Amino acid sequence: MKKINAYLFAIVAILLMVACNNQGLKKTKSGLLYKIISDQKNPLVKKGQFIKITFSQKLRDSVLFSSQNSMPAYVKIDTASPTSYSPLEIFPLLRKGDSAVVVQTGDSIQKKSGQPLPPFIKKRDKIVLTLKVVDVFDNQDLVEKDRQVALDTFHASETRDVEDYLAKNHIAAQKTEMGTFVLISNPGAGPAVDSGKEVSVLYSGKLFPSGKEFETNMSPGKQPIKFVIGRRQIIQGWDDGLRLFKKGGKGTLYIPAFLAYDAQPGPGKTPNENLIFDVQIVDVTDAPAEQPMRMPQRGMMPGRPMPKAPAKTR
Repeated sequence: MKKINAYLFAIVAILLMVACNNQGLKKTKSGLLYKIISDQKNPLVKKGQFIKITFSQKLRDSVLFSSQNSMPAYVKIDTASPTSYSPLEIFPLLRKGDSAVVVQTGDSIQKKSGQPLPPFIKKRDKIVLTLKVVDVFDNQDLVEKDRQVALDTFHASETRDVEDYLAKNHIAAQKTEMGTFVLISNPGAGPAVDSGKEVSVLYSGKLFPSGKEFETNMSPGKQPIKFVIGRRQIIQGWDDGLRLFKKGGKGTLYIPAFLAYDAQPGPGKTPNENLIFDVQIVDVTDAPAEQPMRMPQRGMMPGRPMPKAPAKTR
């Protein structure tokens, strides 16, 4: 505990240095500002090894990226270009257990890249990256094994969030083998939703856990959305959860993020979003013959793009 507190104190001290005209920070050949906090007990990482880092990148008072609500990053150690102006420059200087702060300025980013800055970054802005080296791996196989453990742990946390929400709100939803939570208010009495069936669905999509509606086709004059079960045309939580219904069925799907848009920004414009959908099965019919592979169409919801790759079946 004392060691953790010491590291936190050191990080806070460095952030104060950043706020006070970068005092106490070192500079790489490209001009990147940085500070490493290390007890130097472990050896320096070597070229070809991989580091596992937790991180947070901030712009002013806003967090741009963070591993707190996602996965740790895995980075291969290599020789960075002396003009790269990238955190990669300092990675060969790290050891397992080290923490570091890296500071980039908007003005330098523009000069080094030769490209205009994004509209949310100003020339005088400082982008501050804080990181900690959690582990070091010698090869890609070890990285993949660790990544899978981290992925399973992260997905389990998404599932727990849904379970806690359901328990808190006294919602008796059933969990599918894949991991979707389904509350059935009416199972339906017509043909069953199953692989190879084309289904027509009315829905209301809501953010989790606020329940704020972000999109619906249940409004007067709107048409049901049609898709074929088992053809990866929709997010996996729908393909999974709707199979508990028949034509005429109604209910609610509570979908962990890994069965929705996963690490891609969801309807709430953030990655790893759990989602809620009220659904009504309007029709279930035999699907038309499968067409040759084409460019991906629009996603499950009007105005929402299809994920680049649906989450893998667990």
